[in-house]
Amino acid sequence: MLKILFFLLPTFVFASINGILIDKDTNSTISAARIFDTKNEVFSDKEGKFTLKDSNETLHVKAYGYRPFSFKSDTNKTTKYYIEPIQIKALYLSFWGANINSKTLKKIIKMIDNKQINAVVVDVKNESGWTSYKTDYAKANKMDAWKHRTIKNIDDFMALMKAKNIYTIARVVVFKDDLRATNYPEFAIKNTDGKLYRSREKMAWVSPYKSESYDYVLSIAADAAKRGFDEINFDYVRFPTDLTLQYGKTNTETNRVNAISDFIQNAQTKLRPYGTFISVDTYGMVCWSDDDTNIGHTIKSLAKYADYLAPMLYPSGFAGGSFGFDNPAAYPYEIIYRSVKHIHCDIEPKRIRPWLQAFKDYAFDKRHYKKEDIQEQIKACADANTSGWMFWNPSSKYNESYFISTDEPSRLYQAQNR
Repeated sequence: MLKILFFLLPTFVFASINGILIDKDTNSTISAARIFDTKNEVFSDKEGKFTLKDSNETLHVKAYGYRPFSFKSDTNKTTKYYIEPIQIKALYLSFWGANINSKTLKKIIKMIDNKQINAVVVDVKNESGWTSYKTDYAKANKMDAWKHRTIKNIDDFMALMKAKNIYTIARVVVFKDDLRATNYPEFAIKNTDGKLYRSREKMAWVSPYKSESYDYVLSIAADAAKRGFDEINFDYVRFPTDLTLQYGKTNTETNRVNAISDFIQNAQTKLRPYGTFISVDTYGMVCWSDDDTNIGHTIKSLAKYADYLAPMLYPSGFAGGSFGFDNPAAYPYEIIYRSVKHIHCDIEPKRIRPWLQAFKDYAFDKRHYKKEDIQEQIKACADANTSGWMFWNPSSKYNESYFISTDEPSRLYQAQNR
């Protein structure tokens, strides 16, 4: 009788999605890529193959060194998915320059057309707490965070970026947020006298120990991801360096590191439905430190949850005597190459994309960084096998002649034996 009942029970066949990930340029397979929806995830094997439970959702692929990729499932056959590789060569586009009609943006677009530049880092939320466009996030809009917006129509802006095949990175400033800290002092960092803490720039900060700080900024980041940004770059995702401040929690190294790790882990969860990459900025000296430098950062802890790390390897930011150089600003190649190589044991090089210096030295001989200095930094990144680079100039002023043209030999961007 039991046997009869067993055969009478319905049998269920669970459909699965089977695919192979292939490099669009080389036709080689892509291993160790993450394929996921909001609930399930797998990794491609050595042959680029993967099997995932059937899903009604859009599926996303994250493979380091490639553009983000999304697709709808097909359970009828094994499908080949061709993913586009990209070596990021980015310029920072300031809050005020991110206007579709601005001269700054037009110059950068021209460089993208004529030079080997393929990406921009756009301020979506800056240190003041302002957003460069009006998001759909009610809490931000309630404080008029969009009041000073420079991108009047975000859809038109993103359409221009996509038409040019530009890799778009949304810079989102996290805990340095004067607008939110001022409006909601209960979430703000305080001085020992209980008054609102302000940095040298007179900017207030929200506390990295407050989960409300996470929810707010991640909702803005999610809005940017929804609009089509390929990557969210979190800046000031750290503690202030002043150890005398009040947080309502014991400010130990362990607590700081855990707070920053919790934020990045929350970011991955919040942004998961969009398949957007996440990068995190950190001080250049973190590459050389054995502790958290009092800001909650170690290379290992950041690498645990971030997709890419972006150490700010500005030679002018290193102290005199670093690497044996009285004037580190005069040795951009050595500063960048050695710093990146030093952290290879903690994070694979294809997940490192440094910020580079495209501004005047402020600490040593006040030199202007010219073509040789720009190219030396690019060579250092190539030699250290990074996933690319991002140049920072606070006013987004770049000399077009300092960069290689699209029709020039690409060997200048490739590894040099030095």
